[in-house]
Amino acid sequence: MNTDSPNDSLIIAGKSYSSRLLVGTGKYRDLEETGKAIEASGAEIVTVAIRRTNIGQNPNEENLLDILPADRYTILPNTAGCFNTEDAVRTCRLARELLDGHKLVKLEVLGDQKTLFPDVTATLEAAEILVKDDFDVMVYTNDDPLIAKRLEEIGCVAVMPLAAPIGSGLGIRNPYNILTIIENANVPILVDAGVGTASDATIAMELGCDGILMNTAIAQAQSPVLMASAMRKGVEAGREAFLAGRMPRKRFASASSPIEGLIL
Repeated sequence: MNTDSPNDSLIIAGKSYSSRLLVGTGKYRDLEETGKAIEASGAEIVTVAIRRTNIGQNPNEENLLDILPADRYTILPNTAGCFNTEDAVRTCRLARELLDGHKLVKLEVLGDQKTLFPDVTATLEAAEILVKDDFDVMVYTNDDPLIAKRLEEIGCVAVMPLAAPIGSGLGIRNPYNILTIIENANVPILVDAGVGTASDATIAMELGCDGILMNTAIAQAQSPVLMASAMRKGVEAGREAFLAGRMPRKRFASASSPIEGLIL
């Protein structure tokens, strides 16, 4: 792909975003650090674990929405901690009530506590229910191109394959599967889980991903705010490199200045 267009927006469920970095809100030391890191990331979509975070359901606790003004951020409720279809669907419906009819959700149905890999069968079931219930579903899944396509066919507005296990920081373990998913997709593809540092984010974007969602890589860095800034730059650099179109890889040297026409 090669384009000189300055209008390179990420479109999710019909809404345009200038940032292609989506961030989570867990694992920070406190709300102050959370707010500073999110601001440094430049993210416009912020995901919130409904089962772990207070966004109004507990009036006597700190409310995360106090540092995430609605005019600045799109809140993306997620179903982290759900291990079956019923819990995931119920959590999305709770989020819709808490957020006054909010339709955009991130669906994840986990298979086990150790790996946190997705339960693909339950994910497909939950996605079908939520799409029929008029949710705009961004869905976490494994890096299987066939499952990714099936989730798109169900009606998910974005498919989010893992790059490596959640919280592992291992980077892009199977770039060819991610690339195949991207090549066959008609909805945005965002890497979700596995990014550890800014170079991982750049690699994902150079593959052609439409965006990246991350949490642990920022929150568990020695300086979360500085890492958030680095991730922002990594995503931007990777996207620009993808749009620019890299030079082909060659086995042997190719002189920067042509040999022909040298003055002898």
